Amino acid sequence: MSVRATARVTGAAKATVLKLLVEVGEFCSLYQDIVLRGLKCDRIEADEIWSFVGAKQRNAKQEGHGAVWTFTALDPDSKLMVSWLVGERSQDNAVTFMKDVASRVTRKIQLTTDGHGMYLAAVRAAFSWRDVDFAQVIKSYGQAGTVEEQRRYSPATCTGVKKVRVIGSPNPDLISTSLVERTNLTLRTTTRRFTRLTIAHSKKAENHAHAVSLAFMAYNFCTAHGTLTKARGGIKTTPAMAAGVTDRPWTVDDILARIDPDRPLHSN
Repeated sequence: MSVRATARVTGAAKATVLKLLVEVGEFCSLYQDIVLRGLKCDRIEADEIWSFVGAKQRNAKQEGHGAVWTFTALDPDSKLMVSWLVGERSQDNAVTFMKDVASRVTRKIQLTTDGHGMYLAAVRAAFSWRDVDFAQVIKSYGQAGTVEEQRRYSPATCTGVKKVRVIGSPNPDLISTSLVERTNLTLRTTTRRFTRLTIAHSKKAENHAHAVSLAFMAYNFCTAHGTLTKARGGIKTTPAMAAGVTDRPWTVDDILARIDPDRPLHSN
């Protein structure tokens, strides 16, 4: 929901909703930065998801407005969102993002990204060749056909997919970004700020980052994943449970309770 819609539904002032977003968003970022470490991942899929702050790039007139990207790294086995970074789609951010991913895993991983060239240097800067089997999925897209399709937002048709080995010996059968792309779709459809045609977009980059941290806190700790739950015989299982970070699904009350400064951050 948008901030104004949340204010209408709850009866709280808009400023109160924004203040709570900042407080909870900062906590969610800090908490996950602390506990999502020492992860026993075998694979990581990485991707980026587009959004905008203030205005779309072509209409941006203020500093800080325009396109903003969220880098995401998913463990396809536990479905855990291991790391993310909100900012420009730049080489420096790609390096920072990959170094953060490397700092959270404890074993050699198979890493798959899309075909963006920034990852070639970023992965080499973050990982020793002994610590990663790296491949890229390079997709080719056709042009939108009609003038109307070109004017409106319409996804281009994928005309080809090529899997390219970059470092080490990745298993060809496991070279994929499908699951992280699907998780990014979940973020886009459940977080109003990511809707492509929206008036509920973020007005400040900081608030956008807070909303992302809160969304991934709910995804990792609160929302039972269907595939994981089925694998455990119907026991509701979140990605954080599957990754061994916690032992039960959380509620929103659990998140808010941990904002208490007298409660240890590392508590499950």
